[in-house]
Amino acid sequence: MEIRWLDVTEEQRAQARGVVESVEQVIAGLPPVHTVEPAVTRRQRADGNSVLPVPEKLDHAVDRTIPGPAGPLPVRMIVPDEPRGVYLHVHGGGWTLGAHDQQDALLDFFATRLGVAVVSVGYRLAPEDPYPAGPDDCEAVATWLVEHAATELGSDRLLIGGESAGAHLSAVTLLRLRDRHQAAGRFLAANLVFGMYDFGLTPSVRRWGDRNLVLSTPIIEWFARCFLGETTPQDRQRPDVSPLHADLAGLPPAYFTVGALDPLLDDSLFMASRWHAAGNEAELVICPESIHGFTAFPHDIAVLSLVEQAGFLGRHLAKASP
Repeated sequence: MEIRWLDVTEEQRAQARGVVESVEQVIAGLPPVHTVEPAVTRRQRADGNSVLPVPEKLDHAVDRTIPGPAGPLPVRMIVPDEPRGVYLHVHGGGWTLGAHDQQDALLDFFATRLGVAVVSVGYRLAPEDPYPAGPDDCEAVATWLVEHAATELGSDRLLIGGESAGAHLSAVTLLRLRDRHQAAGRFLAANLVFGMYDFGLTPSVRRWGDRNLVLSTPIIEWFARCFLGETTPQDRQRPDVSPLHADLAGLPPAYFTVGALDPLLDDSLFMASRWHAAGNEAELVICPESIHGFTAFPHDIAVLSLVEQAGFLGRHLAKASP
């Protein structure tokens, strides 16, 4: 398994430190996310009144629905002419925030860079719809793509990935595809970006404390309660909840990304190691001077990281080409 630091210049490190300072200053002027009703934070994010950049809507992104376990399930699609593959994207937001139609620029980046159709799933959010609603919705979209991607989107070469909670849900989805549908092998590669894989909380989460760099220990604990409700430690270790505790054999190659200033650092270190130990290809890149969610902020390290993520997916897509 390859573990490495993203190769950056001192100037790019300084730029990233400026992003950290700016984000921390903005966050200091806002109520901590775990003290605000999720519906309020969702509205603020949709309106651009948060630490995150204003969501950009692109005219060529298309909304549609597919059958889901609780009724029609919304997805956001960008479909180029003659796509060479399909990337199932799962957004982040602590299973509680975020939306499938709030990252068109990111979807368009992967669609353009890879020449693939990108499908972002609008899974149900906690605490209104706690576990297993979100994983069930992601599983539904993944199995729909296994059955319909070739006819509906023009390619049956599938990729999967997401950021934060989206990385967790992507890993859970692959495990469900393997165990329930014998279909994990239909996905060529996974792009798992600063995910949380252990709801028992890894050492870096427990030791982080109150410093709020998008996440803190109290915020992570709050997100976990929203998603799972009041649970026992044993419940939190179930593989369908904490994929770090799963048998990880038979999963596709995975590219893990995490920032050095992310409380979830250990989650990626541990998960990538277990992914590799189970016999799968794994690559882990640690990004210096980078906080949780750093790819959402415009600076060089974010761009370099996204280019590397796309490169990994592209290499595995090329291997499957006829």
